[in-house]
Amino acid sequence: MKFYDCTTAPSPRRVRIFLAEKGIELDTVQVDLGSGEQLGDAFRKVNPDCVVPALELDDGTCLSEVTAICQYLEELYPEPGLLGTTSLERAQVSMWNAKVEQLGLMSMMDAFRNSAKGLVGRALPGPESYAQIPELAERGRQRVLQFFSRLDDQLADNAFVAGDRFSVADISALVLVDFAGWVKLPVPEGATHVSRWYAEVSKRPSAAA
Repeated sequence: MKFYDCTTAPSPRRVRIFLAEKGIELDTVQVDLGSGEQLGDAFRKVNPDCVVPALELDDGTCLSEVTAICQYLEELYPEPGLLGTTSLERAQVSMWNAKVEQLGLMSMMDAFRNSAKGLVGRALPGPESYAQIPELAERGRQRVLQFFSRLDDQLADNAFVAGDRFSVADISALVLVDFAGWVKLPVPEGATHVSRWYAEVSKRPSAAA
């Protein structure tokens, strides 16, 4: 297998942390997003969506979504279980990982990509060009702060995002918090449960991935 990565991008970092938690080492190819390498013909043959991460299997099959890659790897390397170990746990992890993606990471992407000077004309990832919309950047910031409040409520009664076990939902939320720091959007002071959780998960060796 071959893992297509970019060390400066949040999405492939989610997979790197997942790999680190499981102790999996893969051949890795760095894709230079800054220079637009993802838009070139060579990478388009790997992933026509022109985004990372991507996991190329030995038979040439390519998986290109974070959740799909993690699901595939979980089947191959089930320990430690990061997608839940019972029917209920799997449902809760899937639910909370989706909430982090939809309410947190997608909002953060709007905030970042619609305001970063280096992404003029690239407000959305992928093969097409889209103009930045400043109003979406501000709305994204507001939605991230709202999600931090929602996450704080969840963590008031749970050690981890989806319950009592560290899971892929924690990986996604950890990357969200760090991603938000890029646009100077820290966890609000009142979100004490998020701060407690973040301090703990940041100490895990995998967080350095």
